[in-house]
Amino acid sequence: MKKGTSSLTSVALGIGCATLVLVLQIQIASTAGGNATDPGVRRGAAGAGDPLADLTSSELRLFNVGLEDFEEEEDIPDGLGPRMNLDGCAGCHLQPAVGGTSPDVNPQIAFASKLGGTDKVPPFLSLKGPVREARFVRNPDGTPDGGVHALFTINDRAGAGKCNLEQPDFARQMASQNVIFRIPTPTFGAGLIEMISDDAILASQRGDAGAKAALGIRGRANFSVSGRTVSGQTNNNGNDGTISRFGWKAQNKSLLLFSGEAYNVEMGITNDLFMTERDEDADCNPANHPNSITDSGASLPFDAISSIEKFTFFMKFLAAPTPSQTLPGGSTSINNGKSVFDAVGCVQCHTASFTTGKSAVAALRYKPVPLYSDLLVHDMGTGLADGVSQGSANGREFRTAPLWGLGQRIFFLHDGRSSDLISTIKAHASSGSEATGSVMLYNALSESRKQDLLNFLRSL
Repeated sequence: MKKGTSSLTSVALGIGCATLVLVLQIQIASTAGGNATDPGVRRGAAGAGDPLADLTSSELRLFNVGLEDFEEEEDIPDGLGPRMNLDGCAGCHLQPAVGGTSPDVNPQIAFASKLGGTDKVPPFLSLKGPVREARFVRNPDGTPDGGVHALFTINDRAGAGKCNLEQPDFARQMASQNVIFRIPTPTFGAGLIEMISDDAILASQRGDAGAKAALGIRGRANFSVSGRTVSGQTNNNGNDGTISRFGWKAQNKSLLLFSGEAYNVEMGITNDLFMTERDEDADCNPANHPNSITDSGASLPFDAISSIEKFTFFMKFLAAPTPSQTLPGGSTSINNGKSVFDAVGCVQCHTASFTTGKSAVAALRYKPVPLYSDLLVHDMGTGLADGVSQGSANGREFRTAPLWGLGQRIFFLHDGRSSDLISTIKAHASSGSEATGSVMLYNALSESRKQDLLNFLRSL
């Protein structure tokens, strides 16, 4: 047996012989080399941000109208605030193109003082760190909180009037370990994800049952349902009984709901779905109606559409990210890395592809969706637990993050704690995590095979 394979013996006790044989084959075929390293953010043109191919002229117009609104920076007359995290969608969703995730320069730092603002920059933000929202785990009485506590206020900004709100004491909450963070999720290919049928997701969940069991992988859907049993799962999370799939815990069912909630929570702008201000201080809410709603008096149809509908059309019609074969090592290393990805069990949660179902939009109907996610929530153990429940997902469960577009992301994991793929992979292993078996197999690989895997991931 070649050097390095003996460490696999103990791994076999927890994962089964079939998977062990696959890893042994990879190990024996490997060649000597230096330590594996993350190739880093893939440079060159953004492999994302374009509209879907084959949109009709009207659909393309809706995409462009939505893009324009998505890029707009709101101000107080538009309804911004009175509490918010930023003033525009694209500020958070910008890497590597509009619609993506946290950029390399955090716009929240400059926003703290924009238009005369006097807010302090919270201690968990930095200029070169990720855009973040903050949630408190517990209320002062010890009961669960879990809600977003906005970072900034409209205090002293142009148009704020007499508004005088206190920022949350984030330093004190951090000292008591009561704050968790979230970074923006990419929206590329979101319309394709929305059109994957529930049956397809559940069929994927049932697939490769033996391999999943050997690795300790379970996973379940976050249903929008009350008391309904589907595939042996009984759920108690209100509403229509279908599978929700957007957000870090798959807590949002649709792109429209995702848009309406973000408009109110992240920017403080009330809308057709969220009519009520999150802070109703009379001095801070001069408008006598929700801030952004469908305009029934508009003379042109596109002007009548509300902002959250425009955001939805933009995200719905965003194409999936385009992978690359130009990394060091080229297609040979990338293809080898895909084999390693499958062999160590990553594919058991990061399902390579789905196909969309029925859709009124031809560009979304029966299309491949190479997202590398099963859209289920999994127990990620004590190491990644955030203590916050959303829908039926508990404080240790997270949706399998889609990996398409990963090659051009800067920050990883739900809170942006990592900018390195190796540390991100290792963070998946902790007490109770369904990913621990796969991480053990990764750790047992030769450095050259680890490098192949990292090259594959950065190709996506």
